Amino acid sequence: MPLILDNPMGGEAMQVDLDDVNDLFGDGAPLALPPRPLSKRLRQRLHDLHNWGSCQRIAWSKSGTIASITHDGQQIQLRYIRAETKDASFALTEPTSVTPWANLAGGPVVHLSFGPCNSELAVIDAAGRVLILNFHANLNRPSLSRRWDHDPVDDLHAVVGTYWLHNLPQTNPRMPNTPPYTPSYAPAIRNTTSNNYSFGMTPIISTGPWHPYPNKSALICITTNAILKMFWSQNNGQILETPLELENMTYESDSITHAAVCSDRTKTLIIAMATASKQLRIVQVGINWGLPKPEGAQSIPSGSHPLNPTLTKRHVTVANWFQPGAANSHLDASMNMTHIEILPSIPNGSIKDWTSVVILTVRSFIPEPNSPYTHEVQSIIDRWEFQPEQPQAFHPAFEQLGARRNNDRPTPPNATKPKKLEPIVTHKIILGVHVVGSGKVICFTYYDGSVEYRDRFTMDELYREPTFDRINSVMDVGFSLTGEPSCLQIALSPSNYSLVQLCENGQVKWRTIEYTLADPESMIDTQVSALVASFTIATAQAVTNGASLDDILAVGRRFVNKEGFAVEWVKSTVSMMKIAVDYTEDAPHDHLIKNSILQMCLSIINYLGWRGDSQSRQSWGKLSMLALNLRNIVVMITLSSNTINLNKNTMTPLDEPEVVNALAGCVRWSTDLLCWLCDSLFCLLTDAQFMKLLKQPQLAQLTQYLHSKNEIALHLVLCSATRGLLSAVCRRISLLDSYSTRAISWYENREKTNPSEPRAAAHQALYAAYQKIRLNTSSSLVKADEFDKLLTGLGAEIRSAYGSSLAVLGEQAARAASSQSQHGQNAARPDASQEAIARARQHCELQMLVMQPPPMSFVPVIDKFFNKDLREFRTRCQVVELHFADYSLLEINDGPRSRERRRAKGVRVDIFKRVEISRKPSGADGENNGRPPLAWRSCARCASVMEDLALLNNKPGLTFLLRQQIHCSCSGRMGLLQNDEPAQSQGP
Repeated sequence: MPLILDNPMGGEAMQVDLDDVNDLFGDGAPLALPPRPLSKRLRQRLHDLHNWGSCQRIAWSKSGTIASITHDGQQIQLRYIRAETKDASFALTEPTSVTPWANLAGGPVVHLSFGPCNSELAVIDAAGRVLILNFHANLNRPSLSRRWDHDPVDDLHAVVGTYWLHNLPQTNPRMPNTPPYTPSYAPAIRNTTSNNYSFGMTPIISTGPWHPYPNKSALICITTNAILKMFWSQNNGQILETPLELENMTYESDSITHAAVCSDRTKTLIIAMATASKQLRIVQVGINWGLPKPEGAQSIPSGSHPLNPTLTKRHVTVANWFQPGAANSHLDASMNMTHIEILPSIPNGSIKDWTSVVILTVRSFIPEPNSPYTHEVQSIIDRWEFQPEQPQAFHPAFEQLGARRNNDRPTPPNATKPKKLEPIVTHKIILGVHVVGSGKVICFTYYDGSVEYRDRFTMDELYREPTFDRINSVMDVGFSLTGEPSCLQIALSPSNYSLVQLCENGQVKWRTIEYTLADPESMIDTQVSALVASFTIATAQAVTNGASLDDILAVGRRFVNKEGFAVEWVKSTVSMMKIAVDYTEDAPHDHLIKNSILQMCLSIINYLGWRGDSQSRQSWGKLSMLALNLRNIVVMITLSSNTINLNKNTMTPLDEPEVVNALAGCVRWSTDLLCWLCDSLFCLLTDAQFMKLLKQPQLAQLTQYLHSKNEIALHLVLCSATRGLLSAVCRRISLLDSYSTRAISWYENREKTNPSEPRAAAHQALYAAYQKIRLNTSSSLVKADEFDKLLTGLGAEIRSAYGSSLAVLGEQAARAASSQSQHGQNAARPDASQEAIARARQHCELQMLVMQPPPMSFVPVIDKFFNKDLREFRTRCQVVELHFADYSLLEINDGPRSRERRRAKGVRVDIFKRVEISRKPSGADGENNGRPPLAWRSCARCASVMEDLALLNNKPGLTFLLRQQIHCSCSGRMGLLQNDEPAQSQGP
């Protein structure tokens, strides 16, 4: 850049070119500003990583709880991501602080680790004391499972490595000899002629050891003095401890600084320990739970046998983790170890064998603050591959000794030798190492907030360029994940769709993956198809691993306005995971109710169709919302009829007035839904445009017209899944009506015969509760049994239409199978015809479930239903009363006036008791019946609320129901709202 100077001698001004000013002293290198000095908190973080192997101060559980330690180590803060009712977008909640300890005699809390089962959180202090919390019921209110009061306060017991045993896998009863595995629905391979994708299923072999009982795990801790401590759950729920000395530590140089543990295919634990003398020691540990030998090879213990575990060890090898000059770095000798990780042995499809165990360590260097030398920050990744055990041979010199005959010479034991792999040098500070992608991908997180993925086998950086032909991860299709700079710690979500980071200023921030290829509104079909495929893979992985979907839904919200994205996402998931949505046949309703994966799909549609309290729901979102609530009510009524064993006595939840009152609310909600549904169908019956479109041979225009009116009544009764739920609710209403009639009669006769009974007050409360059920059933404008008969007739017509229209398809499939068997390609399948019909019916039912047009064969069915069956049913109903009835309890009418009316009232509908609740004080004293109002629990996914009834622990029947329904009806987890936190008002 030229600089203009005044000429003191007169004349024109002089120009001085500053481009080559760096070369004034013969130095051609450009001048550069010194690097920004590193903060004290980063230096302290690296100091902690060097001195304590276990110092993770932020963690994210599978269920969605985010736990972090405050800067002073005196408290734990709990957060989770929650959908806001303003626009349905997810945001990080405010922290809830918990201190479930009387004192911190062992120093500040330094480490957090979530387990794979029941959202167990291990809290470890500086002295190695272990406290275990359980988040089974709420995301932000734990229960205490294990105290640390009796743990020793000794620095030698400081924990340097932790590991949770895997959950006990379920075996396939059809293939008892096959090792247990978890299905991995990847990769997605694009067809050469279209944008459609086909999904492969890769079995991920589950490696032990496991806790012998389902939904139980065990915590492994390695201490500074080389003691392994296993904290495990007994069959009565008590958490016990079993220790094992791994090494005999004699000198201070033998102390353990870092440790890592992994499960091996031999159903043992592989433990890697780094010592202060720069040694790397490998130990193999076996676990014997002390159970009697099961009858079958794969049978699971019933849980009645008490456990008595014993631990055994075997020293594998010793190596030196510091080898000067191996990394070709002049700073090699100045680096300290900060991380150690074991990459377990996994099946490698390319070589059709298991890979070797790899030990990975990270060493980092930062220059001193007042150093006269200028050095860049640096991290070195070292790896050791442990080859299988090889036989050893004596040196030939021993043959010349002649002290023993050859046949007397002992055979040396086999040995495992570590092979040092090529190190990797990076000029950034590594703050975290995470193994993702079923052990095939290593994720490194850095101080500047960046996230890097590397291949486990080659250590090449992944996802540098998008690819649409073969998709293994959402990162393949153009997403990237980056946090904010000045980051001290990062925790990845279970789905790897987002991260939370602990910043230098003490704040916890949440960042999701970002799409980098195009604006969502300008995406082309190829990009949308790849997007759907990647989301489908992530959804399936989360379901099989029992992880939360919330951050996946948070990212999917950005593309919900892209035509077809949400519907194709669900259809692709149903097709890939082979989820049953066809319930046309008279199958028991239990099969439909127990289909939890279908509930997950409905939950996705429900969330994506919800647009906050300022807009109406999408039609497919409204249908799924009603289906989820119907299922929840059926489950609740069914569980209420169960018998509970209590202190050698038996009871049913129906013996408690709190349960019966909740069921009365469910009956009221269900009868209101039947009335609203009949009114909607009657409105369509009098809609001239609808009846005109009904006469056309195609139903596409009819469906488009229903979408324009946001009308879902027709699809509710046509789709077999929702029709089955409606029928199940009708039968539960009739059952409760029968129960209430008998209970009222019994209590009335009891009062006449024995008016002075001591339990008269309790009987009076139950009597009043059953009267509510009887009142709700008798006053309903639509009788449940009559509406069930209408649905039964419609179902028979639909089955007949399927049978006649799909018969030709079945005959074609049978002929094709017979032709293939004659040519020797495949054996003849007698059920080929039925399989083809079932696939076609599944396709049609899935279309209707997401509000797509019904099949052409339904035209005469719908015509007969409206022009005959519904008209006859209408004559027995009070049409005017149905039209002007109040359906606010359903929260289904989502017009502007309805939403404004709900906001003005300030009430919500309790999803458990199905009554309107409010945080406004009722009464002059601001209390309800002499008690302060109960706290509220809110769903993190759909913002539904319910009163927190957990404190009513003297009600075993109510407690039983609450334990069975810890999730929302949409399968989302619930969190406790703080007293000063405003309740969100969800507009459908």
